[in-house]
Amino acid sequence: MKTIQFREAVCEAMSEEMRRDEAVYLMGEEVAEYNGAYKASKGMLDEFGPDRVIDTPISELGFAGIAIGSAMNGCRPIVEYMTFNFSLVGIDQIINNAAKIRQMSGGQFNCPIVFRGPTASAGQLGATHSQAFENWFANTPGLKVIVPSNPADAKGLLKSAIRDDDPVIFMESEQMYGDKGEVPEGEYLIPIGVAHIKREGTDVTIVSFGKIIKEAYTAAEELEKDGISCEIIDLRTVRPLDIDTVLKSVKKTNRLVILEEAWPFGNVSTEITYQVQEKAFDFLDAPIVKINTADTPAPYSPVLLKEWLPNSNDVVKAVKKVLYR
Repeated sequence: MKTIQFREAVCEAMSEEMRRDEAVYLMGEEVAEYNGAYKASKGMLDEFGPDRVIDTPISELGFAGIAIGSAMNGCRPIVEYMTFNFSLVGIDQIINNAAKIRQMSGGQFNCPIVFRGPTASAGQLGATHSQAFENWFANTPGLKVIVPSNPADAKGLLKSAIRDDDPVIFMESEQMYGDKGEVPEGEYLIPIGVAHIKREGTDVTIVSFGKIIKEAYTAAEELEKDGISCEIIDLRTVRPLDIDTVLKSVKKTNRLVILEEAWPFGNVSTEITYQVQEKAFDFLDAPIVKINTADTPAPYSPVLLKEWLPNSNDVVKAVKKVLYR
């Protein structure tokens, strides 16, 4: 094992796949000369040259379309958005072309492409730069949606995403790029659609994904002092959703708390809640509790932002609620 930053894990994944397959290339704003807005492509221009590490204009719709066209013709592009907030400018290409071309062409075309970049809040960036879009993309048949929470998962899942023959949305976080973690040496891939139990427990299941899962870890440590054992599941992939791992855990603990950094209406935790009550209702000893952001645009004030975001105290309260304590 080696210890590297999240951004380095992303860079390693892309670089290894570009060495393995000449059809893979990277394009996006500032990915080349500037080494990436978050330095996730540091050194890649020097190694692979301007034909495979391509700086684009500030035109998300345009370069998303170019990448999709190239994917339909044998390339495997990686498109970096400086933030998924900016992907809204190109969402027509993602939803109406990348996600649908295999079905609309009767299987004559596929679209092996990865759209990656940071999602959700990243401090005082304001309402238009602090939105989580995982559930938006997960609502679209034809797209796979991955949201890793640590360097090891990021590398293994990104390599799998690049090799996938269908479009993949790969969502990171500006606040995780500097996170350090152990990453296996050598070649490894993590299968898409497989959740991971990060902490074994017996009293309650906590399901989360992405950077907000850190709040679940903090809460679990605090709850352990009160003799409460939490099982934490990192979904890693939002679509396809590994509901079987969640159901197996709920049938053991009989209680479920879902932590998600997204608005409360129609999100991923809502879907999990529905599926669990449909498939494991008789195993529940308490109503499911989901924890989300406040149902407002993200505030700029740090005081208000702290109140807007879910935190470990919210998780502690939710766990004690389902345990009737």
